[in-house]
Order: sequence, then C-alpha cells, then structure tokens
Amino acid sequence: MRLFAFHVHHGLSADADDWLQHCASECARLDVTFAAQRVQLADAGASGIEAAARSSRYAALGKMCRDHDLPLLLTAHHQDDQAETVLLQLLRGSGVAGLSGMDTANCAPDLLGDAELVMARPLLSLSRMQLAALVAKEGITHVDDASNLDTRYARNALRHEVMPALARFFPGFQHRLARTANHAQSAQRLLIELATQDLALCAAGEALDISCLRLLSPDRADNLLRYWFGSRGVRMPSTSWLHEMRTQLFEAKPDAQLCVTHADCHIRRHRDHVFITPHRIEFDPEELPVIGFRWSGEAQLDFPALNGSLMFDAAEQGVASDWLTGQALAISLRSGGERLKPAPNRSTRALKYHYQAGNVPAWERERLPVVRVGKKLLFAAGVGMDCHHFSSADGPRIALRWVFAAD
Repeated sequence: MRLFAFHVHHGLSADADDWLQHCASECARLDVTFAAQRVQLADAGASGIEAAARSSRYAALGKMCRDHDLPLLLTAHHQDDQAETVLLQLLRGSGVAGLSGMDTANCAPDLLGDAELVMARPLLSLSRMQLAALVAKEGITHVDDASNLDTRYARNALRHEVMPALARFFPGFQHRLARTANHAQSAQRLLIELATQDLALCAAGEALDISCLRLLSPDRADNLLRYWFGSRGVRMPSTSWLHEMRTQLFEAKPDAQLCVTHADCHIRRHRDHVFITPHRIEFDPEELPVIGFRWSGEAQLDFPALNGSLMFDAAEQGVASDWLTGQALAISLRSGGERLKPAPNRSTRALKYHYQAGNVPAWERERLPVVRVGKKLLFAAGVGMDCHHFSSADGPRIALRWVFAAD
C-alpha cells in the first residue's frame, strides 16, 4: 500500500509555517511521501472562519489526492469527534440525517471536488483518551493548535466546557452517542430507501406529480421532497419552510402560477406537477430593445442580452438558405399578439395557444424570443418556424433553433 501524508496550510496562525515544517520533517524521518498546499479562505465573512477553513481544507485535500492519483483519503476523526458532532447537530435541532454524524466511509464530491474519491475514518471507534495513550506510549511528537482552546467556537465550547461535565455524570457517554449515530444512520438508510420507492411512483420526467404526492402522508411527502432536493443538489430546507411549500403546492388553484423561492432555486407548479428551476436572469421586455441582425451562413449567433444563441440547422423543411442571407432580421422578446402557422396543414394560432399545446410552462414563455422578417414572424422559440416562409425550391434549407446559455 502506498502511503502519503497531506498537510493544509491555512495561514491563520503565526505558527503555521512551523507546523508545515514539523509535518515535512516527520514524514521525511518516517520515509512517507509528503505534500502540502497553502489556501486562502474564501467567504469567511459570510460563513464564518470555521466553515471557510473546513471548505478550503477539504478542497485542497481532494486536489492533492487527484494530483497523486489516490482513490482513498483517511482522516483521524475519532469517537469524541463523533460525539461532538452528534451533540452539535442535536443542539441545532437537526433531523435524522444530522444525528447520523460522520460515516465510517463515504464520498463527498461537494467537499472534495471528486465523486469517486472515498473518505474513510478508520479511528472513529477509538476515543481521544485511547489515542492520547498511544501517542504517549510511542513517543510521537505532535503539535497542539492553540486555537482549539478558544471557546468562542461552538465545537471548542462543547469540548472544554460541556463534555467534561457530561463525563463526570455520564462516564462513557461518547460511546453511547456514537451508538446513537449508528442508529440514526440505519434510520436514514431506511428513509432513503423509502424515498427512492416513492420517487419512482411520483416522478414525471424531471417533475413530481402532485396527485401522487397527495396520496402520501405529510411525513412521507416531506421525506420524498428532501430526497428529491438532495438528488438535485439543493440545500436541505428547514422543516417549517418545507411544510409551507407543501401546503402551497397542494392548496393552490390548478391555474395558479405558483413560485416558491429557495436560496438555490425556485419551486414551481405547472399543470399539477412540481418543478425545480434555477435562479435565472429576469428579462423585462420594455428594457430589451429589438436586436437587428443579418445571417451570413453562421451555424450559431450569440445574443448575450437574451442569454442564449440562435442556431441555424440544415433541414429538409425550412427557409431557403440564399433567401435568408438577404433578409434584415430582428430578434426580441414577445410583445403580445404574435401568431404563427407551424405547418401547412395546421391553423394559424396565437403563440399562447402553441405554448399551451406544447406544455411550455409560463415561466419559460416569458424568456423565449421571437425572430421577425420585417413585421412578419419567422420563428418563435419553444414553438418553431412559421411555414409561410418555407421554401419548396431546390437548394439548401435552414431551420432556426434557440438554445439558452447555462444559467
């Protein structure tokens, strides 16, 4: 087995350079490959120093694992760390997932930047006292970080003020809290298994069918929604927020354009289905002018003001290529009243009708542009081309297509 030792230099302590040198020297003495990375804390003001340091530290560890092609990262978390974690989560009012504490092994792509890298904690069943005894017996030289004594930080306050008191009255409580974490992990696995089954029943493509959600008990529906959010990379909401969202989803009128805002996304309802949509650039038709342009044979023209690109595809049915190059074109958002005939055997209808027939949600319609030739509609994103301009002559034909840039 190849063994590497990684060190992260946060630069928060005046002794940080000495710690780096200590680790490098010890690894050299033990003939262990050593690597280190210096980090600068980002968003420390918003998230706090502890959270910012943790985020930067794990990102650096993940990078060093990738740099050395390593599939397994071992950390020194122990049983007392697990007890502290469970207590902190309990005091924060966390649910089963929070009370599960740390797993013996897991993947953490958001932290480590790698979905394949496994992070394991082989010392999780050993207490701090056992490890301290081993350190003393083997004469292992080590560094004490003075910031670990600062009780302004929640974990330090628990470690130095609360846990010694618990140890006096409840000896061995760390082991029992670790056992509680194991029970919570088992319960969380069952909740995930149930949510997976419910998702299979309620999923409708990328959405959830509200009529199926209604058949579940409130607790079971919330469990499914939490699992769905997690699978889509959405941070877990509070219980009160989730209850309020579920109430609005179930009680809104069928034609209501419901939108519940989350820090990471929007939760929307459309035709008895619930969707997760990203926060997007909001367009105001009155502030976006009509953009005139000409086509010179490009496969794609970008329109940053509309957050997307117009694609020009070779097609069996479309407008003549040489005709299109000679036209003065204009792209804009809808102004209202536009009508389009998508095929010779179909009627000319308002775009609103076409959107409804194509099941295009209202929040998408507001940002879909149209292309005109003079005052006549040539193309409407989300619907297609107007057949009045189709060519029956020989020669290459072009069909327009709209693609949004990544939100």
